[in-house]
Amino acid sequence: MTHRLVARLRALAASALVVCFAAVPLVGQTVSERRLEMRTAWGDPDLQGVWSYASLTPLQRPSELADKKFYTREEATARNAAVTVDRPPVPGSVGTYNALWFDRGKVDPQLRTSLIVDPPNGRLPSLTPEGQARVLRKAERRRNHPADSWLDRSAWDRCITYHGVPPVSTGYNNAYQILQTPDYVAILVENIHDVRIIPLDGRPRLDARIRQWNGDSRGRWEGSTLVVETSNYGDNTEHRFPSSRNTRAVERFIRVEENSIDYEFTIEDPTVYTAPWTVFRPMPRLPDYRIYEYACHEGNYAMTNILRGARAQERAAEDTERHDD
Repeated sequence: MTHRLVARLRALAASALVVCFAAVPLVGQTVSERRLEMRTAWGDPDLQGVWSYASLTPLQRPSELADKKFYTREEATARNAAVTVDRPPVPGSVGTYNALWFDRGKVDPQLRTSLIVDPPNGRLPSLTPEGQARVLRKAERRRNHPADSWLDRSAWDRCITYHGVPPVSTGYNNAYQILQTPDYVAILVENIHDVRIIPLDGRPRLDARIRQWNGDSRGRWEGSTLVVETSNYGDNTEHRFPSSRNTRAVERFIRVEENSIDYEFTIEDPTVYTAPWTVFRPMPRLPDYRIYEYACHEGNYAMTNILRGARAQERAAEDTERHDD
């Protein structure tokens, strides 16, 4: 049976489902009934739209909160309100965006103090000896050789990738646009406009010798859940948490309501961590949001100025050394 015929049959089946449930009012519907309504024309759960993964809940629970799993509602309200106020400039800095341009999101709706839900302490697991060595080497390199060349700068400084796969939100541009066909899911990332094409047809993943900045993703449906497994990260891949070329990410997307996706990911990396760890984060829909082109390099003089500034600092240090001699 051809893929085209299968797609047509699935589309007919989806149409039949729509007819069956069109007369059922939203009030009194079960979660399962609402999920059946949120289907594509070919019958898969419909994840399409623009969604936000911005969050004021940190990845790890702050150490000073110890075993406190939840903010009080008053604490969450204060934390949400604080991000709308412009912060004073850091002495010696050239400034940054004001509060209008930031989009940091809000505290998790469940008021959790960390996005990490496993381990229960809300913290990253202990690092392996190799993981500790990797973190120390990276910190030492950044400290002692911050700009010998562009290769010393981060992937986001170099406009290669920003939030990573899976993403950890920052101060702005924390949006996903999801599009679907019967055989693929495509995810457009707002910042640096990465597009991840995720096959659903069971094809084998790329040869282990082929490594990519955002890894190689393969997806499948488990009931109403889209499960995406990603591996084959490159040696120079940077996440916003310690990782390596052996990192394996398993993401789960569930459309739970018209305007909400439950998003979860688990990281496994025996090179870096002594145990896997899991994040849970609701993603609200942004119905009127438009993603514009993010032309990171266009008119961007940051890299040349960073390198030029580093050379000037080196010359100044050499002049000081000669003067002292």
